[in-house]
Amino acid sequence: MGSNEFRFFFSCDINLPVTFRIEKLDGVLPKSPTPDDLDLSAKNRVPELFVECKLYIDGAPFGLSTKTRLESSGHPYCWNELITLSSKYRDLTSQAQLAFTVWDVSCGNGDGLVGGATVFLFNRKKQLKTGRQKLRLWLGKEADGTIPTSTPGKVPKHERGEIERLERLVNKYERGQIQRIDWLDRLTFKAVEKIKEKGSSRSENSFLTLVVDFCSFDHRVVFQESGANSFAPIPVSSTNELVTIWDPEVGRINPSEHKQLKLARSLTRGIIDRDLKPSSNERRSIQIILKYPPTRTLNGDERQLLWKFRFSLMSEKKALTKFLRCVEWSDVQEAKQAVDLMGRWETIDVTDALELLSPVFESEDVRAYAVTVLERADDEELQCYLLQLVQALRFERTDKSRLSLFLVQRSLSNIEIASFLRWYVSVELHDPAYARRFYCTYDMLEDGMMKLEAGTSGEDGFKLWQSLVRQTELTAQLCKIMRDVRNVRGGTQKKIEKLRQLLSGLLSELTYFDEPIRSPLVPGVLISGIVPQESSLFKSALHPLRLTFRTANGGTCKVIFKKGDDLRQDQLVIQMLSLMDRLLKLENLDLHLTPYRVLATGQDEGMLEFIPSSSLAQILSEHRSITNYLQKFHPDEDGPFGITAQCLETFIKSCAGYSVITYILGIGDRHLDNLLLRDDGRLFHVDFAFILGRDPKPFPPPMKLCKEMVEAMGGAESQYYTRFKSYCCEAYNILRKSSNLILNLFYLMAGSNIPDIASDPEKGILKLQEKFRLDLDDEAAIHFFQDLINDSVSALFPQMVETIHRWAQYWR
Repeated sequence: MGSNEFRFFFSCDINLPVTFRIEKLDGVLPKSPTPDDLDLSAKNRVPELFVECKLYIDGAPFGLSTKTRLESSGHPYCWNELITLSSKYRDLTSQAQLAFTVWDVSCGNGDGLVGGATVFLFNRKKQLKTGRQKLRLWLGKEADGTIPTSTPGKVPKHERGEIERLERLVNKYERGQIQRIDWLDRLTFKAVEKIKEKGSSRSENSFLTLVVDFCSFDHRVVFQESGANSFAPIPVSSTNELVTIWDPEVGRINPSEHKQLKLARSLTRGIIDRDLKPSSNERRSIQIILKYPPTRTLNGDERQLLWKFRFSLMSEKKALTKFLRCVEWSDVQEAKQAVDLMGRWETIDVTDALELLSPVFESEDVRAYAVTVLERADDEELQCYLLQLVQALRFERTDKSRLSLFLVQRSLSNIEIASFLRWYVSVELHDPAYARRFYCTYDMLEDGMMKLEAGTSGEDGFKLWQSLVRQTELTAQLCKIMRDVRNVRGGTQKKIEKLRQLLSGLLSELTYFDEPIRSPLVPGVLISGIVPQESSLFKSALHPLRLTFRTANGGTCKVIFKKGDDLRQDQLVIQMLSLMDRLLKLENLDLHLTPYRVLATGQDEGMLEFIPSSSLAQILSEHRSITNYLQKFHPDEDGPFGITAQCLETFIKSCAGYSVITYILGIGDRHLDNLLLRDDGRLFHVDFAFILGRDPKPFPPPMKLCKEMVEAMGGAESQYYTRFKSYCCEAYNILRKSSNLILNLFYLMAGSNIPDIASDPEKGILKLQEKFRLDLDDEAAIHFFQDLINDSVSALFPQMVETIHRWAQYWR
């Protein structure tokens, strides 16, 4: 869409019910005067509030009123409840109003009116209001829907201050009307929060405000009466004010093109199309279309071409997903024909079935077909995609879908899948929009496991489920320990002493569990307790715990437990790293990666596998170079640089693997403290707070390769550095072959609450697609990647920024 075009919908064309969300009530409730000698229960009562919503058309009530649930959680009163009226947008007039009245039923005397407010649904430009609206309540007054109203929710102009101006701008930002600039947005929102805090602390700011979120559409909605031929233009003033002019034909279907399309796809054409074969040029065009990434939308000619030769394409399994994209699913006959062809098509690969679970495909038949294909995947492959399959539940039409049934069924035969499925679903229970759906899946998993009979291990379903539930109890206890440890005054050593005291003293049940618990990170391993003397914490703001668990077979395993940090993004990156490692190994290329395990056990807590290693910053501080460090553990006088050839090869390969993967995933904020090195020469990255091209540092290089790494290979002119570049190019081309799989997995994460994806899913996935350079063949891709490495190594900025970061670390 060009910058000068204006896309919109007419309100009379929207055959959907009026929908909005009652979010919360801000401000302090007025206290009702209660004499000291009256019932004390009246003084100590807990307010129980609900909101009554009424629609008024031209000053008269229209339809039945709707009420929210009772809310008694205390300030702020959060309903976050979606309200759907029986009236539709097409029924509204330009003078339609919503009246909101807040009632308190805890009074018990029938006089529980708190206040009311009224708001017009269309603004003065006759555009439907969208986004968050803050309505000031008129205390003691029921919302009045007459015209003019006596309870306007809009703050009068003469009373509007800085806070109201900022809230209006934030609302525009959330609707996408203000350009997003990440680094500037973060600074701006911090300043806005400070201004709001300062404003709320003033005594005169004692108003009650109801926050309502109005439904948004792909384009703006303009008022138009049903049956009108044209939109009444806005009167043009004599001032220099910009006037928006609407074209009533924009976005409408061309009737002649629509008729031609219907004729071309009619049932009678099926007999003719059955024997059609594409010409050499048409075959070439079809092959180009089949190579399109899953993110690309097909144009009209491409859709028509695939439909025309659908019968001849049935033997090509790669063509099915593209064919299903060209179907007009609103046409019952066409959809029926497409489903019939889908059943007779060459069976697609599991990786392509993931595309059919994306939000693009709403047909239940298509999604059910994708699940039947997924049933062919073994447990190891299914675990590679489990995180995305849980997110795909958001796009299902029903709570109890074929996909949820499939995931639960596979979990019943594999305790590892059951454990991870339970955690992935549990974390999503906090999402109010889809909580009901994930609760349904959780209940299905619990019911299924409880009905299991005892297997070869002797554990019945009840015991298996309890072993998973006790994982949550363990994390809850660890959260409590972290709170107690953080409250200890003094340095890190005092906090460590307190931690060990808690583990071996008051909470001694953690030293030896009553019964072994399945490790949340590795459900196949049973842990029987924590070793207090081998447990510690890291010196950082959040003080993450480093815990040593005893295992049932007599060994130990070390994990890191974090509270106060969202690990869902790290979990996704490590899952993709593990998948890419698997793809490379399938092509006989082992780059000695370290896909350590990460599990988010909540929105701000989780576990990580502890890998014994040292940061490059620490290594350079203590040993002056990476080479000196490796010589300490793997000395060889006859080897390259005094290191064993195997150790140096491991280092080179791991550097190549992470250089390629961090480039593809757009990993940002790389410095010497989040690059770690193991004793055997394996280099690996940690801490993935910035992905898909986001980076807090200015001028980030495309490849995350520091000069110390290159020096450890003998410099940019050495044969080992040349070998490093060769591994990079080989890995890049292998991963390019699986670009559709990686893009499909990220597409399924589009609805998740992962920060760097949720901010702009479409933009993030397109950035990921660009990194694969699908427009190049393998040879051209090798030249491109070699140039990329050369440009990154010769870049000066990373070295300068690293120096600044070291200073920052020193003064932290």
